[in-house]
Formats: sequence, structure tokens, C-alpha cells
Amino acid sequence: MNYISVQQAKDDWAGGSLVIVDIREDYELKICSIGALHIPMSEIYQRISEIPTERTVAIMCRTGKRAEAVANSLRVDHNRTNVHVLEGGIINWIEVNEPSLETYE
Repeated sequence: MNYISVQQAKDDWAGGSLVIVDIREDYELKICSIGALHIPMSEIYQRISEIPTERTVAIMCRTGKRAEAVANSLRVDHNRTNVHVLEGGIINWIEVNEPSLETYE
């Protein structure tokens, strides 16, 4: 499994070399969002064509556990070798990059 730190992800995302895919549910997105591409976990395979193959992709959930499952499946079942897990999910992103965002349990 490949991981990307929230610091590196922020820099790469700002530079345009990274796409962050937020797989959290709609209700979670309403609590806090960083403006990433939103594809709920339950819709990933129906919307796989929206996930780029030519750039690095970071899968993000609340803490990283769901993202690990999705990233693993994308790599193993769909040969998406450009997929990484955002370490610590949005909770870590908030702690490190945007402490003004609301967090949740």
C-alpha cells in the first residue's frame, strides 16, 4: 500500500500533480470539506472513470481506514498503481493543514 502525508498531499494538490478523492459520505462532507473530488465509497466502482489514471491520486476518508480498503481494491482489482492513501484522513489534514475546519467523531 502506498501512503502520502498530508503535508506532501497539500503541496502536490496545490501544484496540480495530485487529485484527492474524498470517499466519505454526504453527511460527513457537510461537516467539513477541503474541496476534493467527492465520490462516496459506495459509488467508487460506478464512477471509476472519474478517477484519473495520469496523475497521482490520494484516497481520503475520515481517518484512513476506508481509504485503505478502497485504494487496495483499486490497485488490485483495477490495476490503478497511481493510487495512494492520505495518511490519517481528513482528521490528520485538519490537525496539520487546516485547524480551523470542524472535526468530528
